[in-house]
Amino acid sequence: MSSPTETPPSEHCSTIEAARILGLAVRSVQLMVDRGELEAWKTPGGHRRISRVSVERWRNRHRPGGAAPEPLTSGPGHEPHPDRAAPGATDPAGDGRGSRVLLIEDSRHFQSLVSLLLRRHFPDVQLRVADDGIAGLAMVGAWQPDVLIVDILLPGIDGATLITSLRTHPQFVHSRLLVVTSLDETERAPYAFALDGLPVVHKPRLVAELPALMAECLGRPAVAL
Repeated sequence: MSSPTETPPSEHCSTIEAARILGLAVRSVQLMVDRGELEAWKTPGGHRRISRVSVERWRNRHRPGGAAPEPLTSGPGHEPHPDRAAPGATDPAGDGRGSRVLLIEDSRHFQSLVSLLLRRHFPDVQLRVADDGIAGLAMVGAWQPDVLIVDILLPGIDGATLITSLRTHPQFVHSRLLVVTSLDETERAPYAFALDGLPVVHKPRLVAELPALMAECLGRPAVAL
């Protein structure tokens, strides 16, 4: 029961407070406000005030409670578990088995292709999928995956901004980052500052290159077919 001296939370919050509640960068929250994903207004002094209800609504929609994630399994028609909140078990043996992989990719085709490749080569890996960058950032904060597979071109947030946030935020320091893209080397030039030093897979080469790169990220060989 609340103490009579406790002050109930305000109906609105600052951008910094909203970012803390959602586990996102302040810039990501600002972009969400600009796109109308959060209800907000400005004070006479020019400060953003965000509806707390809209913050909670967004968090509940993108990070619902639920069962722990399921590992990928073989079998026709199997898809990765869609749960986006409850953390999965870590790998006590430290050999990459039971590792958590988050794919941030808006294409259903490539979501299915990556899922298929992981089922074949790393059948005990746990996979979750985010359809856009903002949801992906929220899931990273909630689930703390071991490996992130990120597309450059995403709805919701610029790919370079997302990748830069992932590389510089202390929360993501223990996650390995792998980039997939439909852009060729020339088209990737504007993103060079964000991609520097990262493994990049051209989507036409996913089947040939992703298993080996995933094996390097997980620290164990892929299952031979």
